[in-house]
Amino acid sequence: MHISFLIHHAYGTGETVRATFGLAKALATRHDVEIVSVLRRRDTPALDLGPRVALRHLVDLREHGPTGDRMDPARGRPARVFPAAEPGSAQYSELTDRRIAEHLRRTEADVVVGTRPGLTVHVARQTRRGPLRVGQEPHCLAAHGRELRLALRGAYPRLDALVTATEADARAHLRLMRLPGVRVAAVPRAVPAPRLAPADGTGRWVVAAGPLTRARRYDVLVRAFAAVVAERPDWRLRIYGGGPEKPALRTLIDELGLYNHVFLMGPAGPLESEWAKGAVAVDPACREPAGTALAEAMRCGLPVVATDSPYGPGELVEDGVTGRLVPAGHPAALGTALLELIGDDAARTVLGAAALASSTRFDPAEVAGRHAALFGELLDRRRGSGLRGSLHRARGALIGGAYATKDAARAAVRGVRTV
Repeated sequence: MHISFLIHHAYGTGETVRATFGLAKALATRHDVEIVSVLRRRDTPALDLGPRVALRHLVDLREHGPTGDRMDPARGRPARVFPAAEPGSAQYSELTDRRIAEHLRRTEADVVVGTRPGLTVHVARQTRRGPLRVGQEPHCLAAHGRELRLALRGAYPRLDALVTATEADARAHLRLMRLPGVRVAAVPRAVPAPRLAPADGTGRWVVAAGPLTRARRYDVLVRAFAAVVAERPDWRLRIYGGGPEKPALRTLIDELGLYNHVFLMGPAGPLESEWAKGAVAVDPACREPAGTALAEAMRCGLPVVATDSPYGPGELVEDGVTGRLVPAGHPAALGTALLELIGDDAARTVLGAAALASSTRFDPAEVAGRHAALFGELLDRRRGSGLRGSLHRARGALIGGAYATKDAARAAVRGVRTV
């Protein structure tokens, strides 16, 4: 199969980039795989993609690169296809609309995969006839506002498949999005085994990672850590990631007097060395599925404290076995769970070992196998439908139907036999 991933910016270090790179590299051992980055702002990727995966871009925004794209007047005009309601839509324009459409009309891929909702809208609406149209949902349906859901509802029925990170989110899409004929499948994110030894649990660091957005509820985590510091001032919290909530979080940290205990580290990647320095991983998100960051932490042998939101952490974290699940949006409960693990070295060791053992399900080879099986099944089904349809038309021609002559009918039948 020729599989093509359409991604926002393949030269960054975010969760979607890390997961897509891991999946693409694993698929490339048996398939022809490419990653098409809508935007390019760096000369080389920040993460290793390996030699087997092709990487190209559609719009070049490098400061020292060619000026054509940066100076194109279409960059100043709003996008019409990419949904305005999706966060980050300001980076899309008439220029990106045009370049994405040109790419999707010309692609020779068997499978085209959109890796965020706005790009999946493009894939659904603009991919030429022939390739499978697949969307990957990096967040969860509950995290999308009403306007974005309406935009997706108008495009997603054109997909062949939609892949979510959790079963709970798959059920939500099936229940709320009206997707007749669309295969909705839950497949975890691909996370490679770390190149470092697992965390030994001796570091007095709690570690979190992910975009600094309201949905991630890092404000809850900061308030919870105030209770931790009150009892264990020798512990620290590192939060990796960037985003619009950084100023508000910085203000909250200062207000609570936590400037020597809570550190906003900014974006970083790869993160395995940072997880390995920690003793506990934490995710306070209320409306997000269990993402790449938690899977990476588990692969590094960290026990996880996560909120028991409806869309997935419970599918990754087994309460009392690989970590702790607490009610969403409750700083006191989150702080209590953190203190329990901080104060019990033996429990951290046992839960961390169980998390490491459980994390093999995120191995890219296994995740890639599930994707390949899904794509292969859908392609076989389409080819089978095409075969039956061609035989039906040829049969009709032989009895005076669609084809004007018997020679044309015979040619049709011969063509069917070569499929």
